[in-house]
Amino acid sequence: MPGTLGFRELGTMAYEPVWHAMQRFTNERGTSADDEVWLVEHPQVFTQGQAGKAEHLLLPGDIPVVKVDRGGQVTYHGPGQLVAYLLLDVRKLGFGVRELVTRMETCLIELLASYGVTAAAKPDAPGVYVDGAKIASLGLRIRHGCSFHGLALNVDMDLAPFRRINPCGYAGLAMTQLSEHAGTIEFAEVSARLRAQLVKHLDYAEQTTLTGGID
Repeated sequence: MPGTLGFRELGTMAYEPVWHAMQRFTNERGTSADDEVWLVEHPQVFTQGQAGKAEHLLLPGDIPVVKVDRGGQVTYHGPGQLVAYLLLDVRKLGFGVRELVTRMETCLIELLASYGVTAAAKPDAPGVYVDGAKIASLGLRIRHGCSFHGLALNVDMDLAPFRRINPCGYAGLAMTQLSEHAGTIEFAEVSARLRAQLVKHLDYAEQTTLTGGID
């Protein structure tokens, strides 16, 4: 079992600097580098994955669109959404990509259950759903046996920008968020519960909070 999983609490940061920092971390990490998870909120942005098609960007308007190197189609990030970037040595952990995705989905399902919300994954559409509406999105990139990008959980946000796209390439896909099902919640508490779930389901013994910047 791996030892300690380090978490960086980044607060609110623009998408592109965090993305480029993930790339650098992954490109430069050695085999002895510890795994990290970065927790962040982003200002409004649409991100278009490697398989992303322009027709799924219906009306982006004044929200920027960034083409990125993760899998998947187009999604939206904005304030009130908890994003977790998983910078893991997948080879060392012994996970295949499908297993990692399943473990991420399980983390989210159990987190939501802790708020009394019943959620499920779909075998043909990665992510987590509540009554058919998507509450969390997943997208990964594996390079040199290591993962980056990660998951985005809708906590308490403006969902309207999702209507400007076909979320994850699905026209008319309904989106939802935790606050619609659990009432008033503390964002920091959701983050803490996600940390605990990731430690548990990635088979780490414990967690720690890392200090210092990412650039």
